[in-house]
Amino acid sequence: MRTRVAVILNEKAGDSAGDERIENVKQAFLDTGVDATFHLFGSGKNLDSIVHEALDTGAEIVAAGGGDGTISGVVNVIIGTEKTLAVLPLGTLNHFSKDLGIPPDIHDAVKVISENCVREIDVSEVNGRYFINNSSIGLYPRLVLTRERRERLGYGKWWAAAWALTRIVRWSPFQKVKLELEGNEFLRKVPFVFVGNNVYEMELYNIGTRSRLDEGKLCVYLLRRSGRFGLGLLVLHTVFGGLKESKYFESFNVKEVKIETRKQSTLVAMDGEVTTMESPLEYRIHPRKLKVLVPAEKD
Repeated sequence: MRTRVAVILNEKAGDSAGDERIENVKQAFLDTGVDATFHLFGSGKNLDSIVHEALDTGAEIVAAGGGDGTISGVVNVIIGTEKTLAVLPLGTLNHFSKDLGIPPDIHDAVKVISENCVREIDVSEVNGRYFINNSSIGLYPRLVLTRERRERLGYGKWWAAAWALTRIVRWSPFQKVKLELEGNEFLRKVPFVFVGNNVYEMELYNIGTRSRLDEGKLCVYLLRRSGRFGLGLLVLHTVFGGLKESKYFESFNVKEVKIETRKQSTLVAMDGEVTTMESPLEYRIHPRKLKVLVPAEKD
């Protein structure tokens, strides 16, 4: 493969990281014969500047190696260019790569790059920031920040997440929001508002996955009823199925949505990362704005 590839590697990605993982990635490129330059980032290194440095090499393909947060950060730099994104699933959950059908084995993922099968997919935006999976306000961003504080005290990621969830639910996780969807306004008191880049499945065996990434629709999910009882039912339906049939669950498929909170600013989660944004939050989807490499279809 003669196309030049710039590889952005997150040194801290996944449950285990280090020199061995980086060498495995480099060896996979050598074995596959893909011409690549490698750019590493970790603590204290700015991802945006590293991606810009990689682009200066003249690479036509930018391969993002890390979790969804890393890939989303790379996308925010290359969006609007003629560059094509490749995905190396080196994170813990790798939701985006799974929806693209990228194999989890790193050698197989590099083979996808060598096949050079390009597909155009949607990306979504909130207040000028792009995301590839989903964004949310309310329960989840607070959960992430509480979990991270627990992790800094030395607790493992999953134990810290469980502890954070019990703390968040014990507090009052509900807030008042105004939503504008295709000319209609709704006032709700909710624990969260979830906005997906294309429609997320909510059935038991497919929950959290997307069958399409090019449908040109945002999915907006929220809990209609306030109170811990309604939140508890939501969790039960999520675990045991039938979430969309629940009378407490509300969903919309739209191209744009505006969310106004009572506070001037609010915590917003995007692809697992949390930031603060000014209200209102204006979400929109950009159909087929991103070129990405996917596995070639077999005859």
